[in-house]
Amino acid sequence: MSLTGGFGHLVLAVACFLAAHSLTNLRPLRHAIEARVGKVGFYGGYSLLSTLLLVWVIAAAVDSPTIVLWEQRPWMRWAPSLTMPVVCLLWVCGLTRPNPFSIGPGGRGYDPARPGILRLTRHPVVWGLGLWAAAHMIPNGHLAGVLLFTPLLILSVLGPRVLDAKRRQSLGWEEWRGMVDALDGPVDWPALLAELGPWRILGGLALAPVLMALHPLVIGLSPYP
Repeated sequence: MSLTGGFGHLVLAVACFLAAHSLTNLRPLRHAIEARVGKVGFYGGYSLLSTLLLVWVIAAAVDSPTIVLWEQRPWMRWAPSLTMPVVCLLWVCGLTRPNPFSIGPGGRGYDPARPGILRLTRHPVVWGLGLWAAAHMIPNGHLAGVLLFTPLLILSVLGPRVLDAKRRQSLGWEEWRGMVDALDGPVDWPALLAELGPWRILGGLALAPVLMALHPLVIGLSPYP
């Protein structure tokens, strides 16, 4: 199996990416690593590994042969451009706010009275990844694009259920149910915007054009319609 320029390389990269995301489900391994480096060290290393593997997957997809499954239409190029500001807002807000439910900085300092982005979703980073994958699949109707974005989309759909089950077990049913019930109901948009604060909103909106400016340098294609 060639490790460059072929679908075998892409399949291997995707398999490694998905396998790495099962590490947190292996309790003996996770506990052994946490005993050595602590929870912060484990999740910091896990985040770095996930990022490097995602870069590998994207590089393998770019390097794969082009087999067209559906033709790109002009309107399709608008999907990533219009979605990226929302994606970046979810990422920035999710990674800078205490979250006892999902991927992020952890639950330390979480205030149930001021949940921030959790008013909208308990899994902002995961749903951001799902929106990113879905929006990018629309204009990328080639086999490499499908092999790249489909597993990430599936991971984003199944991930919240897996994370909910793990947090429910670690927190206990009563505590978990009480925290979830506090987030149920219609979204209080004024409270949400106030709790996010201007720097998170501006940071998320500013990240989108930065990523789009880097797109031609990293991917080799302009992301703009």
